Formats: sequence, structure tokens, C-alpha cells
Amino acid sequence: MNAATAVDRLAEIAFPLTPCPDENRAFHEHWPVRLGDTDGDERLRLDAVARYLQDIGYDHLQVVDDGDLHPGWIVRRTVIDVLAPIEFGDRVHLRRWPSALSNRWCNMRIQVRSDNGGLIETEMFLIHVDIEAGRPARMTDRFMAPMLAATTQHRLSWRPALQEHTHVGAEPRPFPLRVTDVDRYGHVNNAVHWEAVEEALARFPDAPTSPYRVILEHAGPVMAGDDVLIRAWRSESAQHVQLEVDGSARTLARIESLTDTSR
Repeated sequence: MNAATAVDRLAEIAFPLTPCPDENRAFHEHWPVRLGDTDGDERLRLDAVARYLQDIGYDHLQVVDDGDLHPGWIVRRTVIDVLAPIEFGDRVHLRRWPSALSNRWCNMRIQVRSDNGGLIETEMFLIHVDIEAGRPARMTDRFMAPMLAATTQHRLSWRPALQEHTHVGAEPRPFPLRVTDVDRYGHVNNAVHWEAVEEALARFPDAPTSPYRVILEHAGPVMAGDDVLIRAWRSESAQHVQLEVDGSARTLARIESLTDTSR
């Protein structure tokens, strides 16, 4: 992917993200923002937001037809727009609905709104997988029926928005994995990749404050036992993070201010 193509792909991710056409049909959950979700300034961290998105996703599976037949999902991309900050002690209300789908994957929108006026808009590109076969699998008709009714976008395809950078001056640093980072399938949990973004942002003295957008894509898996490196740097328009294993990027992230919403 060349630079011009990369810009075009970024432009395909709308700002603002697609609104909910009918909030009465969206799946809803709510809970308090706890101490373990926040940083030293009481801000809701990005890795905690990623866990929230996972949690409501699995809760959603419990209430939809054939949800028990669809336990396996891979996150390919997550977009998080922090529009107004959420802090410790606040209560968040999450609404989840589909914005587009095909028969093996979907875009799921999750809005995180707090009682005190915080607002985070997110979208996830999720691939349904056959856990035993380890490959994308068709969703059942019963499972897809409410999603098909909720959106007119029924021919979703995957197009990466980010590209690996191989010639940047930033030196990589070790990003050691812990036993608690690994899930039942031997993969490093999605929220851990967002911990890397938080780690990188803490090293940028001019890290953006709300409103800002983070796009994170998985170019390959990070597995238990991998020797992982983190590389972070700033370009003219954004801050960038890569997690690398064996000389190739497995996770790509881009952080940009949304103060200029003309993009």
C-alpha cells in the first residue's frame, strides 16, 4: 500500500462514525468505571475501553438467536474516538449495533456514554471464526437476521487502513508479555495491544487530549512466548505505534487529534 492509497483508506473510515438508526434496537449494558479501569489522572484508559467492547460483545451473544453457535471472533480493526473524557467513579452506558456485514464478518458500533457527559464512539471489524478449524466461518441465518434488518450495508469487505512502516528512526523497545496477557487460544488478548498504545502515549509529551481518534489494526497474531518489540514515533499528522515480532509488524496503531474535523 503506497502513501496515497493509505490516505484514501483512512478517509474511508468516516468521522463521525455512523450513528445508531434506532437506539431501541441496540443492545444496552451499563456499569461503573472502576479503579482498575483508570490511570493516575482518573481517566478511563484505552485498554479498559477495549475490554468494555469485548465484554458487551459476549453479553450480546447471550441474548441473540444462535448466539451460542458463534463463540469465536477475531478483532481485525478497532476505531476509538474519544470525544469527551470519562473518569473514575462515572457510570457508562454502552449501546451496540451493527453498521455493516457480510456473511462471515461485520462492523459493530459501540457507543460509550457516561452519566457525567463523557462520550466515546467506537467501531470494530469482527471476523467470525470456526474455532476448531481456525478459519472464517459463515454466520447462521438466524444469527444474521437482526443484523440484516438493522443495516442496508450487506456486502462488507476487508480493506486495511494502516500500513507497516519499516524505515522510521524510532528505536524499538522490548514489550514483555505476561502470563495474564494470553487467552485460552494462546493469543495475546486484544486489550493488551491497547496497553501498548497507552504505553506509547505516555512517552509523548504532546499526546492528544480529547477529542482524538485511535485506529488499531492487527496485521498478524501475537502469541504466548513471542518476543515482542514496541516502536512509537510521531509524523506530521499523527502518532504511530507498532508491535513487532521477528522483524515484522503484528499490530499497527495511529493516534490523531480530532480538533480539525475536516478530514
